[in-house]
Amino acid sequence: MENLTDNWSSKKLLIVEDDLFSTEYLVEALAETKADIKIAKDGTKAIQLVKENPDLDLILMDIQLPGISGEEATKKIREFNKEIPIIAQTAHAMANDKDKYLTAGCNDYLSKPILITDLFDVLRKYLG
Repeated sequence: MENLTDNWSSKKLLIVEDDLFSTEYLVEALAETKADIKIAKDGTKAIQLVKENPDLDLILMDIQLPGISGEEATKKIREFNKEIPIIAQTAHAMANDKDKYLTAGCNDYLSKPILITDLFDVLRKYLG
């Protein structure tokens, strides 16, 4: 994979994803970066992990989640953390959806299926 030059060993990322395959895909894609990766399977757990880990550097937020949606979870996280970059990830890639997620508090957007090159382009933008 092309991520050999990215060393994010000092970075903490939260992957919010209810689909096991998608979670494993992202974890595998990020493995060589040595980032500290936390995983939440739903919006409620995501909110809890962000509160418990104020030193998180970035959130990859799936929008279609059981219970609290990624959009709602983002709004709740923004109530107490306005700085952390939140990247929406969803298979619902209509033009107006992107605006909706950005309005909810997401900083950026990735449409599924997520291409590794797109993932790293977005992560580099926010992690350096």
